[in-house]
Amino acid sequence: MILSLSMGQGFSRKMLVLFSVLCLGFGLWGCNGDQETAQADVNVDPELEAQILQVIRDNPQVLIDAVQNYQLSQQQAQQEEQQKAAEDFQQQVLTEPQTVIGDSPTLGAEDLNVVLIEFSDFECPFCARAHSTLQTFMAQNSDTVTLVYKHFPLAQIHPQAIPAAEASWAAQQQGKFWEYNDQLFENQDRLGEELYQEIATNLGLDLEKFEGDRQNAQPAIQQDLELAQQLGLNGTPFFILASTETGKFETFSGALDLQQYEEKLTAIITP
Repeated sequence: MILSLSMGQGFSRKMLVLFSVLCLGFGLWGCNGDQETAQADVNVDPELEAQILQVIRDNPQVLIDAVQNYQLSQQQAQQEEQQKAAEDFQQQVLTEPQTVIGDSPTLGAEDLNVVLIEFSDFECPFCARAHSTLQTFMAQNSDTVTLVYKHFPLAQIHPQAIPAAEASWAAQQQGKFWEYNDQLFENQDRLGEELYQEIATNLGLDLEKFEGDRQNAQPAIQQDLELAQQLGLNGTPFFILASTETGKFETFSGALDLQQYEEKLTAIITP
């Protein structure tokens, strides 16, 4: 956000006073957290108000610079927080992979020596392409690699991403996540209520339990979303590949071809 201040373009006297008082009181409000009390205590002296207005009229660039510097400091703090979260996550993946996996569905090797974590969205066309390639990759490397699925539905651009994730989570509760996962991606152009019911029926799921579990899926999906946000992810598919034996860790994104997955696996397991 970039501010442009002009006394003649709608930036009213009242707004200037409010902004100035807010700046002066920001430290107090941020510390005690009692916004109502702080607001009730604000009483702007007319003389001080006039001085503030004159300072702003005479030095509008100072106010603009202050706001921009504050925004930059906030962005830097967020980046540092994400960097710290990424470093902590990397360490945890390499030393405690089961903690990272949690209750997420897994496929392949049980020893967790090589873990491939996928953040995916059932309505993302690139995720569908990656899924097709991963099926072949895992068929060839299921004795070495543990594939972990994490939900990252981009609801702002994919209206069926969350409903599809909820349906897949419900299928997971009956031990059918991967079969349901396959059907969702293979029928991506049909995502919707009719398809969710159809797949559940075809897989022989208990439909009453399926419906109940769909209603309770949000906390698990939200947990994955929060992890993605902590790591600063902004697109799908996103992958994390780690070897607990070699201590190597790599992140990458996009729908790679089979050879690229194989090359990354070779690099990660080679001492």
